[in-house]
Amino acid sequence: MPPRTHEEEEILLKAYDSRLARRLLKYLTPYKLVVALSVLLLLLVSASELVGPYLVKVGIDKYISKGDSRGLPLLAALYVFSLIVAFLLRYWQVYMMNKTGQQVMADLRTEIFSHLQRLSISFFDKNPVGRLLTRVTNDVEVLNELVTSGVVAIFGDIFTLIGIAVVLVGMDLRLALVVFTVIPFIFTGTMMFRKKVRIAYSMVRARIARLNAFLQETLGGIRIVQAFVREQRSMAQFDRLNASHLEAYLKSVLYHSIFFPVMELIGAAAIALIVWYGGGRVMHGALTIGALVAFLQYTQRFFRPISDLSEKYNTMQAAMASAERIFNLIDTEPEIKDAACPIHVDRLKGKVEFDGVTFSYDRGEEVLKNVSFTVEEGETLAIVGATGAGKTTLMSLLSRFYELQQGSIRVDGVDIRKIPEKELRKNIAIVPQDVFLFSATVEENLGLGKTDLTRGQIVEAARKVQADEFISRLPHGYNEEVGERGISLSAGQRQLISFARALLHEPTILILDEATSSVDPETERRIREALKSLLSGRTSIVIAHRLSTIRSADRIIVLHKGSIKEEGTHEELIESGGIYSRLWELQFAEQVS
Repeated sequence: MPPRTHEEEEILLKAYDSRLARRLLKYLTPYKLVVALSVLLLLLVSASELVGPYLVKVGIDKYISKGDSRGLPLLAALYVFSLIVAFLLRYWQVYMMNKTGQQVMADLRTEIFSHLQRLSISFFDKNPVGRLLTRVTNDVEVLNELVTSGVVAIFGDIFTLIGIAVVLVGMDLRLALVVFTVIPFIFTGTMMFRKKVRIAYSMVRARIARLNAFLQETLGGIRIVQAFVREQRSMAQFDRLNASHLEAYLKSVLYHSIFFPVMELIGAAAIALIVWYGGGRVMHGALTIGALVAFLQYTQRFFRPISDLSEKYNTMQAAMASAERIFNLIDTEPEIKDAACPIHVDRLKGKVEFDGVTFSYDRGEEVLKNVSFTVEEGETLAIVGATGAGKTTLMSLLSRFYELQQGSIRVDGVDIRKIPEKELRKNIAIVPQDVFLFSATVEENLGLGKTDLTRGQIVEAARKVQADEFISRLPHGYNEEVGERGISLSAGQRQLISFARALLHEPTILILDEATSSVDPETERRIREALKSLLSGRTSIVIAHRLSTIRSADRIIVLHKGSIKEEGTHEELIESGGIYSRLWELQFAEQVS
């Protein structure tokens, strides 16, 4: 079982937090009139529910006990009318609060999703996607329960309790005090139940988050799971996580199965006290039979709000745990922030300078060590090196996916930290090795939301990278749905689409990160021919293992263990007999063999 995180420990021990409650109530502010009306409706419902037992008392004492039935039809009609009024009022109250709750949750989900899109890549490196999904789904749903059946309904329960207590005292003080003797037992049981269930609910939320994280990771890598026959191990791990979640949930079920029968038992004891003591007072003429019957009915209704309040308190506790996690997420600041006094750019020219760049992901081992180089405007620079040399990290820093730790990166002489993040990235297009396509059509994946593109522009871009040929053969052409992550297309086809997507972006700086690694040699040759004209006028940085694809680069940098070891043209590096020359010889020998 994964160790419990610090955040989960904190949530387990946290009691009701008024700060969180106030923050949650801010989401109800736009709907305050609806909430106020809902509270008013609940008060009217509670008042209407007090009418029934009193009508029964009047009917027994004034008419039935005296053998007079003339007033009974009117009382019966009034009783039915009070039920109908209570039904209609409760219907509108429930409908309004559920609608409001869904609107609040929609607002909250939108805020969370918007915030997630602004967070830095480093945040997602450290937080499993499954846990984040739990925040947007499960935790938000818990808050929905608080809004729809918690906050407002508490007012109705409290008003009902006060109303019944006042009526009981007004009817017979002594008998009312007898009924109230069971309240300490109710209070003690409720406090014990509340504490136990709060811990159980927190454990349930924490363990469902682990379960979601594992599911997301396993299903996302299902090809690897099946390819390495890992199904049994994955199933065993899922069983452990599922059993852990079941254990926590069954604890909450156990506490509920004890609490409510105990409340019923205490209520039955109160009824017995009323029958015993109230019956004696009836025999002595100190209490009417109608009042005794009304006492019994009011007492039954008196314990129901107490149980409801206990349940609502637990709902509030679960909501506090969920709110803590949600607000921790919302309060997480992006690592990448725009400068206080940014330098705005529209269209960059494309000169790139790395000056003494040093970087490490975990503030430990340095991935890049004092790297400095310049890419002139319109130049094509190739970067080669072994896996883990830091090639992709350089491009991630240029795109500001991560923040620099030492040194600087300048574009057109301006430090990229002074350029607004979105304005910088609008001038950069990346063609990655692992292409990500969305569950949409080919055309939508090519345009990626650019509404000013015409079908002709999209087709032309596809033609230039040799993608139009295979797209045209698809059953629905450019309207073909590619499936999740482009599963219906081959790796090479996905890369061709990413080429066209980058070209439609019209970047000043084009980054090709192992972009031809999954393309067959013939398609690679076609792409190289197309790129000769497409890269003209653009600053291009090409990361490649396949050295044949970068022979025509203006300059090549050899990166080794985070440092630049060699720099020059293909011919110069071959003649130097260094790392690049040895890599070339090895690849040439592999091709010959």
